Amino acid sequence: MKVSEPGKTVSVFIAGARRMECQLMATALQRSRQRIKVVGFAADSAGVCEGIRRNPADIAIVSAHLNDGQIAGFDAIRDVRTSLPQIRTIVLLDSAAAPMIVEAFRSGAHGVLSRDEPFALLCKCIHAVSKGQIWANSKQLHFVVEALSKGLPSARIRNARGANQLTEREAGLVHLVAEGRTNRDISRHLNLSEHTVRNYLFRIFNKLGTSNRLELALYAINRNDQPGLLT
Repeated sequence: MKVSEPGKTVSVFIAGARRMECQLMATALQRSRQRIKVVGFAADSAGVCEGIRRNPADIAIVSAHLNDGQIAGFDAIRDVRTSLPQIRTIVLLDSAAAPMIVEAFRSGAHGVLSRDEPFALLCKCIHAVSKGQIWANSKQLHFVVEALSKGLPSARIRNARGANQLTEREAGLVHLVAEGRTNRDISRHLNLSEHTVRNYLFRIFNKLGTSNRLELALYAINRNDQPGLLT
């Protein structure tokens, strides 16, 4: 794992839904005299890895909300973890609610920060994460510990009457989503096209009354008291 050397300028790549916000953050970071250099921007999840390849960075600061979705930043973090594992990542959250904190770390973030936090904390977070540390306050760590203590979701998610709501294939796909896998990862694991994976997810969303991957993962975790193991 690459970490910054003492006194070394940390290079940062920023991803956010609004280019102006990215530029304002870049200006503030570079004027902070905190040895931080911004090397590039992206507005959607697909542009994050591509942008970092063109503009090598030590740290990627990724907003949960990007142009392609309210939680598209989590997919971007997963892609960075898979394709550019040497890059350390920080997620900026609009909400410090427990589900968002848990999903940020599940996605592979090394630090989380709420937009309500002071700007000075962002600079400290960048340097801490660049040195190999995990950045989270005690309340956020409590959320993560609580989620971990519940273990993995069960194989068969059941409705209130106890009837199986998902097929074995669908339950297996839920498990992979709960592990933080991207659609690309799932398609390779199950030997399916990404289009087929998306269709499966839409059917699962409809069956369970969830609307996105985050809700699906949290639903699965919260139903872990059912018997069985995922396959």
